[in-house]
Amino acid sequence: MKQNSKIKYRSEKSGFTLVEAMAALVIAAMIMVTAIGIYTGIKRAEAAINKRLQGGFVAVEVLQRIAEDIDRLALPGSDVTMSIKNKIEPGGYKSAQMIIESKVYDKDNKPQVFEKIVWQSHPDPDANGLIIYRAHSGYTLEDKMLEEPKEKYEREWFIPISNGVTLFSIEAVTDVNTTSPVWESQNLPPAVRISISFSAPEQDLTGNLTVPQEAIKKRTVVIDRFRQLAYQFIYKEFDANQTGDMNDVNNPAEPNEFNVSRGPNEI
Repeated sequence: MKQNSKIKYRSEKSGFTLVEAMAALVIAAMIMVTAIGIYTGIKRAEAAINKRLQGGFVAVEVLQRIAEDIDRLALPGSDVTMSIKNKIEPGGYKSAQMIIESKVYDKDNKPQVFEKIVWQSHPDPDANGLIIYRAHSGYTLEDKMLEEPKEKYEREWFIPISNGVTLFSIEAVTDVNTTSPVWESQNLPPAVRISISFSAPEQDLTGNLTVPQEAIKKRTVVIDRFRQLAYQFIYKEFDANQTGDMNDVNNPAEPNEFNVSRGPNEI
């Protein structure tokens, strides 16, 4: 009996006590929380960097696609019209729509839509921001953005191009320093300026939420790149006997030549 009691006593003294086990669990939990916090911070930073990089790449790609549509379809001298509209969506997001339409005439001399391209943005119902859509329709079934020709039932589909957009603007450039958010003329504008951003709006000095200018990708597409530029010829008399003119562009002064007429501190 005494031997059994000694064995029982020894078994009760081995292992951890409840306090020690609780302390070990608390320390392990603290280590896990710290590790999860570090991991979450790294993943958050990685996601922010990737979003910024991908946003920049996507913005450039969208601008390129729109420029290609304008260059291909908006040809001066042809029966092509362009309409541009801009508005502010709920949440303060700038949104735009551009419609380019070319026409042909049938045997009865009635205009028919040969090709129509629509670029427009719409609020994203599942997230904060906009979705950019593109639609292609008309007699021609060939769409340069698709690998295969579309079927007839696919002509009027609005295909989402990009989401998460915080600013999408298309303006008609009427002068060097003048743009218009609306264009409804039968003539094509001289140029089109497209702006896009994926950066979150920030509060400015007046309290309004706006996208910073440095976060906006812009591109100006000239409609008529072969237009005649106005110039003026300025007549200037030339005296062939004046050969020693120091202002003669064909006889520049030697930059290393020392001018004795200047002082030692003069340039």
